Formats: sequence, C-alpha cells, structure tokens
Amino acid sequence: MENRRKSIKLNFVMNAALTMSSIIFPIITFPYVSRILMPSGTGRVTFATSLISYFSMFAQLGIPTYGIRACAQVRDDKGKLSKTVQELLIINLIMSFFAYVFLAIALITVPRLFEDRILYIIISSTILLNVVGMEWLYKGLEKYSYITIRSVIFKFIALIAMFVFVHKKEDYVIYGAISIFAASASNILNIIHARRYIDFSFEGHYDLRKHLKAVLIFFAMSCATIIYTNLDTVMLGFMKSDIDVGCYNAAVKIKVILVQVVVSLGGVLLPRCSYYVEKGMWADFKRICSKALNFVVVIALPLSVYFIIYAQDAIMFLSGSEYLGAILPMKIIMPTLLFIGMTNILGLQILVPLGKEKIVLYSEVAGAITDLLLNVVLIPRFGASGAAMGTLVAEFVVLVVQCAALRKHLFDIIIKIKYWKIIIATVVSAIASLLVLYLKLDCFFNLIISATIFGTLYLCILLLFKEKMAKEIVVSLYEIFERILKKND
Repeated sequence: MENRRKSIKLNFVMNAALTMSSIIFPIITFPYVSRILMPSGTGRVTFATSLISYFSMFAQLGIPTYGIRACAQVRDDKGKLSKTVQELLIINLIMSFFAYVFLAIALITVPRLFEDRILYIIISSTILLNVVGMEWLYKGLEKYSYITIRSVIFKFIALIAMFVFVHKKEDYVIYGAISIFAASASNILNIIHARRYIDFSFEGHYDLRKHLKAVLIFFAMSCATIIYTNLDTVMLGFMKSDIDVGCYNAAVKIKVILVQVVVSLGGVLLPRCSYYVEKGMWADFKRICSKALNFVVVIALPLSVYFIIYAQDAIMFLSGSEYLGAILPMKIIMPTLLFIGMTNILGLQILVPLGKEKIVLYSEVAGAITDLLLNVVLIPRFGASGAAMGTLVAEFVVLVVQCAALRKHLFDIIIKIKYWKIIIATVVSAIASLLVLYLKLDCFFNLIISATIFGTLYLCILLLFKEKMAKEIVVSLYEIFERILKKND
C-alpha cells in the first residue's frame, strides 16, 4: 500500500512538473507572440489548429484514452502488451492515411483553406506525430518521469526558437510550426524509447476486431469532446473574422493553462484506477477518486473566482491592449475550470475504469449538441462572448449528465469533501484581493500583489480549518523541498 501511494505521489509530482512546463511556455511566449502577430495572426493559427484537430481526432479513433486502459490491464505481461500496442498502432496508421486523404481534398476544394495551405500542412504533422508518439503506452505504464523530462526539453528548445524566428506579423506560419514542435516533436523519441517496454517484432495473428467496439465508443467520446471544445473556435472563424478568433483565443489560452493545473492529478489516475478495478481493489479505487475530486474543488474554485475578478489585468498582461475584446469572454468562460475538472474525474477516472464509457459518451454528445445550438444563436449576435456562453453551458450539461449517472455511487466519493471550508476560504480571499484594484497599479503588479494576497489568505484559512487536501499538498511540497535540500548537502 505504501509503495502504491509513493508511486502515485511521484506520478503526480512529475505530472505537475509537466503541467508547469505547459503553463510557463505560453506565459513566456504568448505575450510576445500576441503583440507581434496581433489578433489576426494568432487567430489564423488558432483556427487552423482547431480545424486540424478534427482530422487528428479521426486518425486517433479514441485510442489515446482506450490505449491507456488497454496497456494498464496487460502491463505485467510483455508479450500481451507488445501485441496490444502493435494492434493499436496498425489501427492508428490506417486511420491516419484516410485522415490525410480527407485533409488533402479539403485543402484543394475550400478556398479559405487553400490560401493558407502551408500552415495547414505544417500543423497537420501532428496527425502522424501523435501516432508514433504512443503517449497512451507511456501513461498506461505510468512512465511520467520520461514523459515530463522529454517534453520539458523540447519546450525549452521551442521557447528559444520562438524569440529567434518570430519577428513580424507575417511570421504566423513559423509560429504555428514552432508550436507543433513544442507540443508534438518529442513524440519521435517515443517510438524509439518504446523498445525498452515492448517488442516490435512481427507478432502475426493480429486481432484488430477485439479492440474496435471499445475504440469506437472512445472515438465517439473523442468526437463529442473535440466538437464542443473546438466548435466555438471553428464556428467563430467561419461566422466572424480572424480578429474575433484571436481575441477569443486569448481568453481560451488562459483557461487552457488553468485547466492543466486543475486536471494535473486526474491525469495520472486513469491507469491506476483501471488497475484497481481489474484487481477488484474497490477501497483503493474510491479513496483515490475522492482525493482527486477534492483536489479539483480546492484548486478550481479559487482559480475561477480570482480570474473572473482580474480578467482585465490577465488579458492586458498576456496579450496587450489589442485584445480587450477577450475580457468579457474570459469572465464568462472561467467557471468551466470547475466543471471540466469535475467531469475529468467523474468521467475519465471513474466511469471509464468501471467500463461505463457509454455514459461519458452520452454526456459529451449532450454537451456537443448544446454547444452547437447555442453557438448558432449566440455567435452572430455576441461574437466571442457568445462562443464563451455556449462553452460554459455545454460543460455544465456534461457535468449534470455524469452526476446523474453516478448518483448511486457519488455519495461515497464526495462525502468526505468539506465544501463549506473551501467556499468560505474563497469568498474571504476574493474580498481581500479586491482591495488591490483601488491601488490602480500596472496590470503586472496588480496580478502579483492580488495573487499573493488571495493565495496566501486562501491557504491559511484552509489550514486553519484543517482541510485535509490543503494539508496534504503542503506536506507533499515540504517533503519535495526537503529531499532537494538533502541531495544538495
């Protein structure tokens, strides 16, 4: 038991480091890039990335999530693991071929896409890089140290490249290429490194059909998720302008950074939850699910409230005065931090390991339909703010459907979370941080001072209330620093 807990803590620490790199990279680069490329340039890259995500989704066919569970279940048998990986790779390669065929047809027949074909071709490299990356294998084996170190190195290289090569508004294609390098180029190393864990020799007697039913369910889940997470950007691009997309992207960029913090613990739990379910270890399963949900609420609620209050300063600092149109969409979209964090736990960490992928699918289909209908009505009238409203309601619908499906099991998981402590700490901290607005300082100093006041007061109140998750986070951080100091001695 103790070894399992240490393993989860190590995975969380490494995943937190990976999350921090994903946060630091855009925080450093986006203020620079947004001021160079302006809303129209960042809007073009965002629109292209969102559109290519649909082709990538088709190529991946739900394997990124299904593969984690499939590999986790056979990770103790190298032969079975090797055959499973090869079968999933074959499926991925076949689907990638068709994805590229459809993309080529779209580039030739759609004038708007043809004009920026170089950008779309470069960004489409993610389709192949995702296949050879086999990130699902490493997550299934819980190799988070490797994932983190590899990713941080490539992000650092991309960080330098961003400042060296992006200097004028016309460099948006270069920006797109560097973004792909930062996110996916390290995947090339994965297929080489995979030889440590699996055998690539021809197995024969491949049974692709046994994966198809589950893969198609996960594919449908992926479709629904990507539709309602990218539909707002794609519809905004077609119905409005690149400038609207650029402003909306500034708001979404901040949300994405914060979501990575919120779901950082949940990301390491899917293979462990699947393993517990496979072995019938139900007490351990409920324990870590409860902890994960507690972590989400402790982190997501204060982040949502703080960035609603300081949306203007955050946008001004990260993007500049050209992106003032992003302030209201950011305020509208911030509560999704809590919704996404909770559905990440309820859906991927509870329903999926229990084999109830269809429930997750139904919830995401409900969210996608909601988003589509609201976007059609709201985007023409409210632009980026309308897209934000559609996303907010869609994420809430997903949460409601999943909670309804888990109503018989949810009580045991959430009963130990002391919500009243978290709410009181958030409200008091928010009121205290509001005083900074009266100082009328520069946006950077506003953020630094207010975040310090909010964060310090919030943590102190939780510790005063003896909130378990806050105490555990502080203890874990103390243990990490203690180990670092011992190594230096």
